[in-house]
Amino acid sequence: MTHETRSTCCYCGVGCGVLIAHDQGRITGVRGDPDHPANFGRLCTKGASLHLTARPDTRLLHPELRQRGAEGRCTEARQVGWDEALDHTASRFAEIIRRHGPDSVAFYLSGQLLTEDYYVFNKLAKALIGTNNVDTNSRLCMSSAAAGYKLTLGVDAPPCSYEDLGLADCLFIAGANPAVAHPILYRRIEDARAANPALKVIVVDPRRSETAAQANLHLALKPGTDIALYHGMLHVMIEEGLLDTAYIESHTEGFDALGKIVREYAPDTAAALTGVPAADIATAARWFARAGAALSLYCQGLNQSTHGSHNNAALIHLHLATGQIGRVGAGPFSLTGQPNAMGGREVGGMAHLLPGHREVADPDHRAEIARFWGVPWLSPRPGLKAIDLFAGLKSGQVKAVWIACTNPAQSLPHQAEVRQALAAAELVVVQEAFADAETLAYADVALPAATWGEKEGTVTNSERRISRVRAAVAPAGEARADWAIACDFARRLGRELGLQSAETLFAYPDPEAIFNEHRQTTVGRDLDIGGLSYDRLESAGPQQWPCRAGDSSGTARLYTDGRFQTPSGRACFVPCRHEATADRTDAAFPFALISGRLRDQWHGMTRTGTVPRLFNQEDEALLRLHPGDLLKVGVADGGLARVANGRGSIVVRVRGDDGLRPGTAWLPMHWGERFMAGAGANALTPASVDPISGQPELKHAAVRIEAARLPWPLAAIQRVEDGQAAAAMARARAWLGRFPYASVAFHGGKRPVVVLRAALAAPAEAGLIAELDRDFGLERPGGLSYADPARGVAKRAALADGELVAIRLAGETLASAWLPEALAGSGLAASRLRFALAPIASPPADLGPPREIVCKCADVDRQTLAAAFAAGESVDDVRERLKCGGYCGGCVPDLRRLHGAIQTSAQAA
Repeated sequence: MTHETRSTCCYCGVGCGVLIAHDQGRITGVRGDPDHPANFGRLCTKGASLHLTARPDTRLLHPELRQRGAEGRCTEARQVGWDEALDHTASRFAEIIRRHGPDSVAFYLSGQLLTEDYYVFNKLAKALIGTNNVDTNSRLCMSSAAAGYKLTLGVDAPPCSYEDLGLADCLFIAGANPAVAHPILYRRIEDARAANPALKVIVVDPRRSETAAQANLHLALKPGTDIALYHGMLHVMIEEGLLDTAYIESHTEGFDALGKIVREYAPDTAAALTGVPAADIATAARWFARAGAALSLYCQGLNQSTHGSHNNAALIHLHLATGQIGRVGAGPFSLTGQPNAMGGREVGGMAHLLPGHREVADPDHRAEIARFWGVPWLSPRPGLKAIDLFAGLKSGQVKAVWIACTNPAQSLPHQAEVRQALAAAELVVVQEAFADAETLAYADVALPAATWGEKEGTVTNSERRISRVRAAVAPAGEARADWAIACDFARRLGRELGLQSAETLFAYPDPEAIFNEHRQTTVGRDLDIGGLSYDRLESAGPQQWPCRAGDSSGTARLYTDGRFQTPSGRACFVPCRHEATADRTDAAFPFALISGRLRDQWHGMTRTGTVPRLFNQEDEALLRLHPGDLLKVGVADGGLARVANGRGSIVVRVRGDDGLRPGTAWLPMHWGERFMAGAGANALTPASVDPISGQPELKHAAVRIEAARLPWPLAAIQRVEDGQAAAAMARARAWLGRFPYASVAFHGGKRPVVVLRAALAAPAEAGLIAELDRDFGLERPGGLSYADPARGVAKRAALADGELVAIRLAGETLASAWLPEALAGSGLAASRLRFALAPIASPPADLGPPREIVCKCADVDRQTLAAAFAAGESVDDVRERLKCGGYCGGCVPDLRRLHGAIQTSAQAA
């Protein structure tokens, strides 16, 4: 019998509620929770596919002790029991601490952990071991947003609510692409525009993104020039008398000092720095300041910068100067990248923090938490932030690192340095749910962790809303909850170090007991949740903090009284100026490489990369360049290019994109060495950080782009059964390092298909081809082959029950454009096999063109939509009839673009 369990999505910071369907200990489906206030039943394609990630064949199922070779990578793994794994780890940690002191060990955590998990790890490091070396991948995404709030408003607290999206008159979206990265929030924006046609939407982005394409005004600034843009807007507001001077005088301080700086940024000056026309800067300033309510939405484009804290502050200045804060529909609203980055900061799970938004640097805060935890003291020595932590591993300052629920061998910048650091470490412990995360290659100890659908606890989303996370099934294999692993280890480490306090410090019977302790640390603080409990979250649903004891509900908006969490009670204007990016383009590295997200993948694809259908929109890392730049570098659209700088080099396929500024290139952040030959975008990004937040500049790198001279292409495509997909992908992945260019991907349909694409400078040797054929099931009898040695062309196909099941194309691969779709769908009969071996980029006419799925939720393809639009239907007509765009809304920008293109074509005809 099927049951449903209410929980939350584990992807982005929107924090959508989900209902998990499960039967006999197995997750069978997922749908949006119609009662959850973050999404009201809507889910994006990633969230709607979550049940497809709940498969044991992709998981790390048992503890392992591993041997690492000369390059620091795993050469042998031995399955052990939990007792042996944790006793071994506790003994090694204790030995290192006794020899080198508490600061010789470190913990690197994740915004995907639950609040309760975070709390225990933080307490383990700071109360038991005595080190502040606890940091998190939230340092890579939200630390500058938190710093910007603290610099201006006093505390790390987004002041807005999702309902403000429907109450604003002007939306200012900067460094964010919510149509793709936060599609459920974008649905609210669409709803707001439908309800209020006068709503102005301004988008700040170097690229004409899916969100920018739908804006009333797109400010296509040069990468890294945000401060100059916002100062230019503030200059216009000052000159044209658009300020709320009464609000400035009553509720802020520091405006005069900032005003002197802003005088330097007249629209013409700002235009020269940013590349945005002066008239557009002035228009944006007027729309923002004159709006009844102006709401800004911003994300990694502001944060991932060496001046990310000041980027955030400069945008918040616009709200303070116009009084656009502390009321409905208005305010600066940072969009969170991970599901619980905020919860981690609430419990102090970062190198500079203590529970309850307290600071390590504050002696009173240290004394408060030491008393609360019942320990003699807490270390005043600052902990190492993420980039410094891994630099410390490489230098030997840090000897051991425990990595939980994150994948730094894909996600951190300057991957060559990161991998050298992991290789140099004396001890690397990796606590992970998925068996093929890149970082596991460097693990001495691998610990299997529970994951989505198996965990109990809480998370906090972008609007400060705390939701319950509930387990629908037991953990796979021997996996355990993250908090339980940390507690078990802490007690063992305490015994090794002779610290009897560990038994009582970590005597939690369940996650609710951890939540209750965390709740006590917040009482009287800005994030006070003294009025919350598991019971209340069960009965009243998710709540926004603060929610103090006695409050009837959580708090939707902050600063409604004009009082801020600063010593003076006033918000602060922060003196700051435009600064250059860490990497600067020059003759050697003339292109500014920026990165971003795709709709159907998330972060390093550890989870989404297990779902075949999530590859159907885009199945490899495609570098976008302006068409004029394609000509400059001599690469055809669809050709291969080498992207390089002093940190690394990758070879990727290129697509023309006239929505990019000339001189700017765009690459998705998701692909790493599990899906391509190379470490992806982060092979190239600098490890330079913001001096305030410690956040690295992941959004910009100066690179050289040139044609990759690899004229001999190769493709191998294999249809497999569902239960064989993970093993087939593992075999394909083993080929990535053997070619200068290679990618592996799934294609989803009735059956999963695995696709390997590669290229070489010259034809491969026969032995390599024979080995490839074995791995892709091409050795079975009854197939067909074709060879033209003079042209270096060799093809082979395998059949089963009269249908094509695998094919290898070497020297000429045009048919690889449509074969994955054919094999994943209705298949390709033997009578059509000649087409598979022919040099044609389109399928035979009776198969029809390959289906290019636009709406995965409703399974609607581009051909169907084009026919509907050509027949005169509007976007609203097809949304109503075909239901596309009615689930997550992520495809709506594509619908509008296609409709516009067909209208233009019809008018031209």
